Amino acid sequence: MLYPDNVETDVFVHKPWFLLLIFTSLLVVFSLINLTGTPMGELMRPVIGNPIESGFYGRFSIALVMSAMFCLNIVLIGFASISIQIIIVWTELLLLFLSFFATFHLSLPFMWSNLPVLLTTGIFTTIYVSAVSIFFATVLASIGAIAKLSSNGFANGIASFYTSFFRGVPLLMQIYIVYLGLPQIGYVINAIPAGILALSLCVGAYMTEIFRSGIQSIDRGQWEAARSMGFGFTLTMRRIIFPQALPIIIPSMGNSFIAMLKDSSLVSVIGVWELMFLARTLGQATFNHMEMLITVALIYWIMSIGLERLQARIERHYARSKVR
Repeated sequence: MLYPDNVETDVFVHKPWFLLLIFTSLLVVFSLINLTGTPMGELMRPVIGNPIESGFYGRFSIALVMSAMFCLNIVLIGFASISIQIIIVWTELLLLFLSFFATFHLSLPFMWSNLPVLLTTGIFTTIYVSAVSIFFATVLASIGAIAKLSSNGFANGIASFYTSFFRGVPLLMQIYIVYLGLPQIGYVINAIPAGILALSLCVGAYMTEIFRSGIQSIDRGQWEAARSMGFGFTLTMRRIIFPQALPIIIPSMGNSFIAMLKDSSLVSVIGVWELMFLARTLGQATFNHMEMLITVALIYWIMSIGLERLQARIERHYARSKVR
């Protein structure tokens, strides 16, 4: 770990008390967990045989071994490079998740047989809804941020009301309001446009504040310098303010994109054939709900990782340009 004074240290290796704290905490936690739901008094009764069923003493032994392995793991990977440490930790956590999923007794053939439908219809609809919503949310955020920074009370009032309402009302309720409310005033809207509209309005409200804070972070002298050169508002924003605000906006904007991708699953409640809707539909026919939910969860995770990598590349690009 690198600290501001450029001194490389590792709190796990150079602080033995930290390891002792982790060891003790894990030992206490694992010792008090009741795996079978038996009363606490039964935990104190030793049973010869299976360690899991041997009461407090057997579980104490398991907790001791697991805590020792955990602390030993931290010490051993400390001798490797940071990239190797990350790979090892990811591998161990993946194996831990796989062992957890193995307890569900999942039907792998059922998951594989329905995977093509999820990867074609489901992913296509999810990406389509998310991409279009992100575009309109960005447009709304740009307009809303400028309006909130404006000295015009009318524009500022509309923008502040917009951000307050759509950040304060749950997204699921917004989807229902758009899909069921607009027909009440004579405008019938299909499920996909309704989902896109609700997502755009909701995420646009959050991104408005991101854009506003990024623009406000630029020194006021930049505005005054542009005005002295005869630049108008639009040219100043496009050539001076916005390029400097982008490195500040991008990290939070990337998080909003990832959240948008996952929140698009909520449009399944109005019948949009995206990943979550297909998972529920396919799982209900044979009661294989867990298989479909885990499959869709992994697909969402993989797509989120792709967005994270793209966000990291964009951040590095602007970081290099800022250094120059």
